[in-house]
Amino acid sequence: FRFFVLNNEAGLLEYFVNEQSKNQKPRGTVQLAGAVISPSDEDSHTFTVNAASGELYKLRASDTKERQHWVSRLQICTQHHTEAIGKNNPPLKSRSFSLASQGSGSSPGCQRRPSQNASSFFNIGHHRAVPTGRKAQMLQPDHLGEVREMMTRAESQQRELMRSIEGLPSSGHFSSLDQDLLMLKATSLATMNCLNDCFHMLYQQHTALQKHSLPLGVTINWLEPKSLLSEHLENGEAPRFPVEESKEQDLLIETQGEPESSQLSRDPVDIDSEEELEDSCELTEDDLGAVEEQRSVILHLLSQLKLGMDLTRVVLPTFILEKRSLLEMYADFLSHPDLFLSISGGSTPEARMLRFVEYYLTSFHEGRKGALAKKPYNPIIGETFHCSWRVPKDHVQAPQTSETSQDQTPPQEDTTDKDCYTVRFVAEQVSHHPPVSGFYAECPERKMCVNAHVWTKSKFMGMSIGVTMVGEGVLHLLEYDEEYTFTLPCAYARSILTVPWVELGGKVNVNCLKTGYSAAITFHTKPFYGGKLHRVTGEVKHNVTNTVVCKIQGEWNSILEFTSSNGDTRNVDLTKLPVTRKRVRPVEKQGPFESRRLWSHVTEALMTKNIEKATEHKRALEERQRAEERHRAETETPWETKHFSKEGDGWIYNRPLWKSWSSGL
Repeated sequence: FRFFVLNNEAGLLEYFVNEQSKNQKPRGTVQLAGAVISPSDEDSHTFTVNAASGELYKLRASDTKERQHWVSRLQICTQHHTEAIGKNNPPLKSRSFSLASQGSGSSPGCQRRPSQNASSFFNIGHHRAVPTGRKAQMLQPDHLGEVREMMTRAESQQRELMRSIEGLPSSGHFSSLDQDLLMLKATSLATMNCLNDCFHMLYQQHTALQKHSLPLGVTINWLEPKSLLSEHLENGEAPRFPVEESKEQDLLIETQGEPESSQLSRDPVDIDSEEELEDSCELTEDDLGAVEEQRSVILHLLSQLKLGMDLTRVVLPTFILEKRSLLEMYADFLSHPDLFLSISGGSTPEARMLRFVEYYLTSFHEGRKGALAKKPYNPIIGETFHCSWRVPKDHVQAPQTSETSQDQTPPQEDTTDKDCYTVRFVAEQVSHHPPVSGFYAECPERKMCVNAHVWTKSKFMGMSIGVTMVGEGVLHLLEYDEEYTFTLPCAYARSILTVPWVELGGKVNVNCLKTGYSAAITFHTKPFYGGKLHRVTGEVKHNVTNTVVCKIQGEWNSILEFTSSNGDTRNVDLTKLPVTRKRVRPVEKQGPFESRRLWSHVTEALMTKNIEKATEHKRALEERQRAEERHRAETETPWETKHFSKEGDGWIYNRPLWKSWSSGL
C-alpha cells in the first residue's frame, strides 16, 4: 500500500510510504507526459500506468468506482501534458527508411528517403474530417470501422517492415542488426500497441454514449478489443486479416430478435435425450510434426517464463492444443460408467468403498487421446458441455471380478432404453478468474450422483508444466445416505521440448464420514534415475478399527493389483476394460455456448492443420470473453451462472438428485 498524489500542474504521479509522509520527498515519481493509462482486464480494480520511459506501474484501487475515477483523472492529465510537449517540441526531420519490396519480382531492398514521414509511409489518409466550427455530438459506428480499417492496414505494413528488416544480412552497410533499424522496429511496434490502447479507450467512450442514444431494442454485442501486435506474430509469420472481414468484426449490432450471445439464452436448460447420438468423433493426438516444426515458438515462449510462474494468463501456441474443451475432457472420468454404477451395488460399506476406489483409479487413463501431451481448450465463462451414457443393466449387475470386467462389451446399438441405465452429465465453466469448472453426473435409477468443482492452477517448472487440480468432488449414494468426498491428483506435462508426455502425481484422499472408511492414494512421479512410469499405490482403511482392508499397487494406465486383508489378490487390466461411448447432440442442435459448437471453427482448422486459421478463431473467442468481462466490470454487473451455484468455497448443481430424493419425489 502506498499513498499516491496526482500533481496536475507538473504532470507527475507521485507516491509516498503513507499519507503522513506526503510532505516529504516522494518515494517515486512517474512522468505522465506520453504515458498510457489502461484499465486492466484481469479484474475490476486494477489499472496500469505505462510511462514513456518504459516504466510500468500496476496499481490496484479499492473498488471499481475508485479505479474509474483515477483512470479518468490520469488520462486527462496525461493528454494535457502530452499535447503541451508536442506544441513546444515540433518533430525533427530526420532520415527514415523504406524497406518495402521494389517491384513485384525484386527482393526487399533499402533506400534512403530523407523527407518521408510516418503518415506517408503507412499511407494513412484523413477520412470524413469534421468541418471546423461544427462539433460532432457522437462518433458514428462507421467512423469506428474506418479507424479499425486504417489500423489494420498500418499493422500489416508494420509487420512487413519488421520482416524486411529481419530479412537483411547480418553484416554489411545496412544489416538487420543496425542500431537505427532495431530502434525503428521497437518504436514502430510500441506505436502500434499504443494505438491499439487508444482505440480500445475510444470504443469504451463510444459504448458509454451508445447506452443513452441507441434506439430501443438495439444493443451493442461486442467489439473485437485491443490485442498486442506481438500476439499476431507466430514463428515469424503474421496471420492475414482481410479488410472485408474486419468490417464485420469491428462493430456487431444485434436486435432483440437475435439473442445468441444473451446471457439468459445461452443454451436450453433441459437437454432432449432423444436428440443425443452415440459419439462417432475420433480425436487422436499422435501428431508430433507440429511440435517439431514449431520448436522455435516454444523456445521463444520458454525464454519469457520464469520458474514457478503462474501460466493461467499466458497465451499458449495454438498448435499444442487438443481438439476439445477441458469440459469435455472431464466427461472422460465416466468412460467406464458400468464401474461407476456398480458402486451402489456393493452389499456392505467396505464393498462400496472398494468399488469406488476401483472406479476412481480406472477413470484417468481414457482422458489421454494418444501418447502426446496436448492441452485442451480453456473453457470460456458460461461454456457448457452435455452428454450421457447408456449402460446395459446386466453389465452393472455382473460381479465385479477381473474376468467379468474384461469380457464385458460396450452397449450395442439395438439395446432398448428399458434394458439400460442412463447416466447424464453436465459441465459448466462457472468462473474465468480463477478458472473454475463445475460438473455433475447422475443416474436416478441407481439413486446416485456426483458433484465436483475444479480450479486448474498451472505453473512453469523448467522443462515441465505442472497443473494443480484444486477442488473436490462428492459422490452421493442416496439409498444408503452415504457421501464419498474425493480430491484429484496433479498433472504434469514432461519433456515439453522433445516428445511431451503426461504423468500424474501427488496424494489424494477418499473419505466416507458415515461408514468410517477412507482411502489414501499416491500417484508417484518418475524419479530422475530408474523407477517406473505412472506408478500408483494406496490403501483402504477402516478408521474406527484402524484396520487396512485392502492395498493397491500398479500403474494407473495399465494393470492395477488389489490385495485384500485376507491375502486374496485381484488384477484389473485397464487396457482391456470396455469404453462406453458417450452420447452427444449433433453440433447443429447445440446451443451457441456448448463446447463443440463454440469451438467448432478452431477444431475444424486444427483437423486440417491450418494453425493460422485456428489461432485466428481462438483469439476471437478469447477477446470477446475479455471484452464482455470488462463491460461487466465497468457496469458492475455480476456474472450469472446457469447450472451451478456457489455455496461456500464450492459450486453445487442447481437441481441435484439429492434434493428431489429428500423431497420424496
